[in-house]
Amino acid sequence: MQYNAKAPYTVETHWQIEEVLDGDSIIISHRFTKMRKEIRLYGLDAPEVKLNRKMKEDEEKSSLPAQLLMQFGLQSLHFVLSVAPPKTAVTIITEQANYYDYWNRQLGYVILPSGICLNELLLQNGFAKATHQYYCGRLAEYQAMNRKAQLKKRGIYKVVKRF
Repeated sequence: MQYNAKAPYTVETHWQIEEVLDGDSIIISHRFTKMRKEIRLYGLDAPEVKLNRKMKEDEEKSSLPAQLLMQFGLQSLHFVLSVAPPKTAVTIITEQANYYDYWNRQLGYVILPSGICLNELLLQNGFAKATHQYYCGRLAEYQAMNRKAQLKKRGIYKVVKRF
Protein backbone atom coordinates (compact mmCIF):
# COMPACT_ATOMS: atom_id res chain seq x y z
CA MET A 1 0.00 0.00 0.00
CA GLN A 2 1.24 3.46 -0.83
CA TYR A 3 0.02 6.50 1.06
CA ASN A 4 1.54 9.94 1.15
CA ALA A 5 1.98 10.27 4.93
CA LYS A 6 4.80 12.38 6.32
CA ALA A 7 7.72 10.05 7.02
CA PRO A 8 8.63 8.41 9.29
CA TYR A 9 5.33 6.66 9.85
CA THR A 10 3.93 3.41 11.24
CA VAL A 11 1.57 1.15 9.29
CA GLU A 12 -0.72 -1.15 11.29
CA THR A 13 -2.68 -3.91 9.58
CA HIS A 14 -5.24 -6.55 10.67
CA TRP A 15 -7.51 -4.07 12.44
CA GLN A 16 -11.25 -3.68 12.08
CA ILE A 17 -13.69 -1.02 13.15
CA GLU A 18 -15.39 -2.03 16.36
CA GLU A 19 -17.41 1.15 16.94
CA VAL A 20 -17.86 4.55 15.32
CA LEU A 21 -17.91 7.13 18.12
CA ASP A 22 -18.54 10.18 15.95
CA GLY A 23 -17.39 11.69 12.67
CA ASP A 24 -13.73 11.83 13.66
CA SER A 25 -13.13 9.04 16.19
CA ILE A 26 -13.43 5.27 15.99
CA ILE A 27 -12.67 2.27 18.19
CA ILE A 28 -10.74 -0.45 16.40
CA SER A 29 -9.85 -3.99 17.45
CA HIS A 30 -7.06 -6.21 16.24
CA ARG A 31 -8.44 -9.19 14.32
CA PHE A 32 -6.12 -11.68 16.04
CA THR A 33 -5.19 -10.31 19.47
CA LYS A 34 -8.58 -8.56 20.05
CA MET A 35 -6.68 -5.55 21.46
CA ARG A 36 -8.83 -2.40 21.27
CA LYS A 37 -7.88 1.26 20.91
CA GLU A 38 -9.36 4.59 19.94
CA ILE A 39 -8.19 6.31 16.76
CA ARG A 40 -8.67 10.04 16.25
CA LEU A 41 -8.60 10.95 12.56
CA TYR A 42 -5.77 13.26 11.50
CA GLY A 43 -6.21 16.76 10.17
CA LEU A 44 -9.95 17.18 10.58
CA ASP A 45 -12.71 17.98 13.01
CA ALA A 46 -16.31 16.86 12.75
CA PRO A 47 -19.14 18.36 14.81
CA GLU A 48 -19.93 16.74 18.16
CA VAL A 49 -22.86 14.35 18.57
CA LYS A 50 -23.66 15.30 22.18
CA LEU A 51 -23.51 18.26 24.50
CA ASN A 52 -20.09 18.53 26.10
CA ARG A 53 -17.27 20.99 26.73
CA LYS A 54 -16.14 20.96 23.09
CA MET A 55 -19.69 21.52 21.85
CA LYS A 56 -19.84 24.72 23.92
CA GLU A 57 -16.52 25.87 22.40
CA ASP A 58 -17.72 25.03 18.87
CA GLU A 59 -20.98 26.89 19.49
CA GLU A 60 -19.06 30.03 20.50
CA LYS A 61 -16.55 29.80 17.62
CA SER A 62 -19.11 29.14 14.90
CA SER A 63 -22.02 31.25 16.24
CA LEU A 64 -24.25 28.28 15.40
CA PRO A 65 -26.63 26.81 18.03
CA ALA A 66 -25.62 23.56 19.71
CA GLN A 67 -28.76 21.78 18.44
CA LEU A 68 -27.82 22.52 14.82
CA LEU A 69 -24.21 21.48 15.42
CA MET A 70 -25.45 18.21 16.95
CA GLN A 71 -27.54 17.55 13.84
CA PHE A 72 -24.41 18.10 11.74
CA GLY A 73 -22.50 15.77 14.06
CA LEU A 74 -25.09 13.05 13.52
CA GLN A 75 -24.89 13.56 9.74
CA SER A 76 -21.12 13.11 9.96
CA LEU A 77 -21.51 10.00 12.13
CA HIS A 78 -24.04 8.49 9.69
CA PHE A 79 -21.72 9.22 6.78
CA VAL A 80 -18.88 7.32 8.47
CA LEU A 81 -21.23 4.43 9.26
CA SER A 82 -22.31 4.31 5.61
CA VAL A 83 -18.75 4.06 4.23
CA ALA A 84 -17.04 2.25 7.13
CA PRO A 85 -19.52 0.31 9.30
CA PRO A 86 -18.40 -1.86 12.24
CA LYS A 87 -16.39 -4.93 11.15
CA THR A 88 -14.82 -3.02 8.23
CA ALA A 89 -11.17 -4.01 7.89
CA VAL A 90 -8.85 -1.01 8.12
CA THR A 91 -5.18 -0.15 7.97
CA ILE A 92 -3.95 2.62 10.25
CA ILE A 93 -1.09 4.91 9.24
CA THR A 94 0.38 7.13 11.97
CA GLU A 95 3.07 9.75 11.58
CA GLN A 96 5.66 9.12 14.29
CA ALA A 97 6.16 12.85 14.95
CA ASN A 98 2.41 13.24 15.69
CA TYR A 99 1.42 9.95 17.25
CA TYR A 100 -0.99 10.99 20.04
CA ASP A 101 -3.35 13.89 20.63
CA TYR A 102 -3.80 15.90 23.82
CA TRP A 103 -6.19 13.24 25.22
CA ASN A 104 -3.65 10.47 24.51
CA ARG A 105 -5.65 8.99 21.64
CA GLN A 106 -3.65 7.59 18.75
CA LEU A 107 -3.94 9.76 15.65
CA GLY A 108 -4.23 8.10 12.29
CA TYR A 109 -5.12 8.00 8.65
CA VAL A 110 -7.75 5.27 8.34
CA ILE A 111 -7.36 3.36 5.08
CA LEU A 112 -10.40 1.38 3.94
CA PRO A 113 -10.21 -1.96 2.04
CA SER A 114 -10.65 -0.05 -1.25
CA GLY A 115 -7.44 1.89 -0.49
CA ILE A 116 -9.37 5.12 0.06
CA CYS A 117 -8.60 7.20 3.13
CA LEU A 118 -11.58 7.77 5.44
CA ASN A 119 -10.12 11.13 6.54
CA GLU A 120 -10.22 12.35 2.94
CA LEU A 121 -13.74 11.04 2.30
CA LEU A 122 -15.04 13.08 5.24
CA LEU A 123 -13.38 16.26 3.97
CA GLN A 124 -14.26 15.79 0.30
CA ASN A 125 -17.91 15.16 1.13
CA GLY A 126 -18.22 18.09 3.54
CA PHE A 127 -18.82 16.16 6.77
CA ALA A 128 -15.71 17.47 8.57
CA LYS A 129 -13.49 20.53 8.35
CA ALA A 130 -9.72 20.65 8.08
CA THR A 131 -7.99 21.77 11.26
CA HIS A 132 -4.45 22.26 12.52
CA GLN A 133 -5.60 21.10 15.97
CA TYR A 134 -4.92 17.48 14.93
CA TYR A 135 -1.92 18.31 12.78
CA CYS A 136 -0.74 16.01 10.03
CA GLY A 137 1.76 16.21 7.19
CA ARG A 138 -1.12 16.47 4.69
CA LEU A 139 -2.79 19.49 6.32
CA ALA A 140 -2.36 21.80 3.30
CA GLU A 141 -4.02 19.20 1.03
CA TYR A 142 -6.78 18.70 3.60
CA GLN A 143 -7.43 22.43 3.73
CA ALA A 144 -7.76 22.47 -0.07
CA MET A 145 -10.21 19.52 0.06
CA ASN A 146 -12.21 21.35 2.73
CA ARG A 147 -12.37 24.52 0.63
CA LYS A 148 -13.52 22.58 -2.43
CA ALA A 149 -16.33 20.94 -0.41
CA GLN A 150 -17.38 24.41 0.82
CA LEU A 151 -17.47 25.84 -2.70
CA LYS A 152 -19.41 22.84 -4.04
CA LYS A 153 -21.80 22.98 -1.04
CA ARG A 154 -21.30 19.36 -0.10
CA GLY A 155 -22.49 17.72 3.09
CA ILE A 156 -22.92 20.20 5.93
CA TYR A 157 -21.96 23.04 3.59
CA LYS A 158 -25.34 22.63 1.88
CA VAL A 159 -26.81 24.37 4.94
CA VAL A 160 -24.04 26.67 6.24
CA LYS A 161 -20.98 28.40 4.79
CA ARG A 162 -18.76 27.27 7.65
CA PHE A 163 -19.00 25.39 10.91
